[in-house]
Amino acid sequence: MLHARRLLRFLKEHRATLTPLLILTHDFPDPDAIASAFALQHLAQSVFGIETKITYGGIVGRTENRAMVRILRIRMHRFHPVLLRRHAHVAVVDTQPGFNNNPFPGNRKPAIVLDQHPADHEPEAGLALVDAECGATCVLVAQALLQTGADIPARVATALAYGILTDTQDLYRARRPDVAQTYLQVLPHADMRALARIQNPVRPRRFFSVLGRGIREAVLYRRLIVTHLGPVDTPDRVSQVAEFLLTYRQAHWCFATGRFRGRLHASLRTIRQDAQAGEVLRDVFEKRHAAGGHGPIAGGSCRVGVDAPEEKWDERERLLAERLIRRLRIPARCGPRRPFAN
Repeated sequence: MLHARRLLRFLKEHRATLTPLLILTHDFPDPDAIASAFALQHLAQSVFGIETKITYGGIVGRTENRAMVRILRIRMHRFHPVLLRRHAHVAVVDTQPGFNNNPFPGNRKPAIVLDQHPADHEPEAGLALVDAECGATCVLVAQALLQTGADIPARVATALAYGILTDTQDLYRARRPDVAQTYLQVLPHADMRALARIQNPVRPRRFFSVLGRGIREAVLYRRLIVTHLGPVDTPDRVSQVAEFLLTYRQAHWCFATGRFRGRLHASLRTIRQDAQAGEVLRDVFEKRHAAGGHGPIAGGSCRVGVDAPEEKWDERERLLAERLIRRLRIPARCGPRRPFAN
């Protein structure tokens, strides 16, 4: 609860100067990032009178995430550099300055950083709260809200409940008792029907098309399953396929890639809860800052080029997979084989 107290103290002490506050998530915000931003907006506005605006740099792509924004009526705006001229203060949530997944400029210092992802260096900010054991970044904001004793609106509580559930795998990855306790304190305020609608959305045809491609192209190297999806309509598809293929009983690791707007996006998942997937993936990428993660989850991306020839894409996919195989010390004799070939 120390982080929650520090956040409340900072907002209280700087309430007069923080307005207007720009809240910035990573480029392809997931439920944790969305919930963190939404709850921080509510906390800042309703408790401290700080005007805020939520922004993100990429797209909200995953079906569940789009449903979350729509059903809970969360106002999120596409980031544009002009916003930095209009907002002297920025809160960076579920990411950090210097990470490769947000548009925050290197020559700016944010007012607030809230994150759960470990980094090589503590970010420079007016207030930097980085807790790698909190399970989900939105737990930090939820605990601050709970400490105020103010009522939590159903829309905010629902977002927090979903953000905690997704990032902790239904609390399975919650390493501390306070994470589950925070979820249980938030849940009575949530709209359970809205939560069910978010968790079970109607999916578009392209979701099943990409999933089918991921299964067809899957290759197994011992306990590592690798699939290259080619062009995808959103980078979120890559992590969805990786999570799905990890349920294959012979897979302990899953690595998936997808091409989106000139970048190759990669997702790494493992069933090993003690594994540091972020460190593994950083070792695989040429530029370590292009990847990151926490616990058994990692992701990253690198630019290949919108007009890059097929050969260049294939080469980059092949190199990443080969480096990962070496990093996991998988012998050459253990693959490849296609586990789902007819």
